[in-house]
Amino acid sequence: MEVQVDIGVVGLAVMGHNLVLNLNDHGFSVAVFDHDPDFVRSFEQDTSGKSGLYSCSSYADLLSKLKRPRKVLLMVRAGAVVDEVIAKLVPHLEPGDVIIDGGNSHFEDTGRRCNALAEQQILFVGTGVSGGEEGARFGPSIMPGGNKEAWPLVAPFLQAIAARTESGEICCEWVGQEGAGHYVKMVHNGIEYGDMQLIAEAYDLLKNYVELDHESMGQVFSDWNQGDLSSYLVEISASILRYRDSNGSPLVELIRDSAQQKGTGKWMVNDAVNLGVPITLIAEAVFARSLSLRKEEREVAAKFLPGPQPKAPAELDQVQFTAAIRDALLASKIISYTQGFMQISAAAKANGWDVNLAEIAGMWRGGCIIRSVFLDHIRSAFSCSAELESLILDEYFRGLIEGCQKGWREVVAAAALSGIPTPAFSSALAFYDSYRAKQLPANFIQAQRDYFGAHTYERIDRPEGEFFHTNWTGTGGDVASGSYSV
Repeated sequence: MEVQVDIGVVGLAVMGHNLVLNLNDHGFSVAVFDHDPDFVRSFEQDTSGKSGLYSCSSYADLLSKLKRPRKVLLMVRAGAVVDEVIAKLVPHLEPGDVIIDGGNSHFEDTGRRCNALAEQQILFVGTGVSGGEEGARFGPSIMPGGNKEAWPLVAPFLQAIAARTESGEICCEWVGQEGAGHYVKMVHNGIEYGDMQLIAEAYDLLKNYVELDHESMGQVFSDWNQGDLSSYLVEISASILRYRDSNGSPLVELIRDSAQQKGTGKWMVNDAVNLGVPITLIAEAVFARSLSLRKEEREVAAKFLPGPQPKAPAELDQVQFTAAIRDALLASKIISYTQGFMQISAAAKANGWDVNLAEIAGMWRGGCIIRSVFLDHIRSAFSCSAELESLILDEYFRGLIEGCQKGWREVVAAAALSGIPTPAFSSALAFYDSYRAKQLPANFIQAQRDYFGAHTYERIDRPEGEFFHTNWTGTGGDVASGSYSV
């Protein structure tokens, strides 16, 4: 009798390998395939003696073992490889079968695949998976989107293996149509970039301005992890600071200061520019990594470019300034999430996705890298007001920022005067001050645009939407170029 298996998985690298074990732990039988024999060998060694797991020799062999309608989870590298695997699967699929892409695919690729496969009556799901190796093994945050007809078929699998909050809520819900799931994962990763940069700047200030040792810095992060800043990234920061190399020195100081990236942060910034969403902090976090990679250039510049040495005044109150850094970190973190949810909202409107921001916040409360206690408050904010335009307009977050403002401003000012770069702290504060400004100097920019390019402007004493051009020099003429905004 032919084996009837619940689900197939293609790709047995770290994430795929661990998701298979997670599925099996939850009672599902799994057929697996990978082109790389080393991955297959490692998988078979790791799962020796386990029942309900089947290694396959080909795509046809994999699909022949699956119950109908067949469900196949792809855990392969994003990009052309996904299309190649889909092309090899399709000849063996039937109408109603489901392909799930669990990698970090670009949302536009996911939308294209979803629509193309729908024409062949094959259901496609693009799902973000966050939590790294440990999350994949024991419960990640899962963000599925695509063809909604597939959701009842894949929900039993995805929700079974997803993380749970302390109250038992599942960190996996349907996100929206086409590429919505991968879009939300992209924004998750962008917020992650912001959080990591903010924490790195806090570490830099504690080390080089407050002049704490690594054990003391580790204790500071442990203390911060007990309050409003409680989060996975703050928790692991305490551990990183206390970790010693075999020679007894703090390991973090032996790591080259060149931060890599996989591309999701760049994707988010690119789409933010297209949508006109001011994700200034997240963009600075992406560019901070790019600047860090210019290590050799920075070492040369350090010898020649003048500036203050990062040193605090002798009368600095270490306890008080450490508290101010905490305030700057919390306020800036709120700005990071504010910008991220602004972008999801804008993308949903632009693409016609039916996205629930409260549910997204709920999915991020467990399993994922940016999980933190104030995601409960974010979910509450959007639950109370689904039309909330900006998180910092919510009463709870307004109150937090009000309490943090003094310390936030002190930290940014001290860093600037001391020559310590704080691109994320500084851009977060600039965003906040710009957002709360009743009037910005953009009127001057419009005047300049009209002066050199006859791009026109609106007047505050005339109805909005009525455009004017001035012949500023008396020789430029009265013909305008027309008004439009990309």
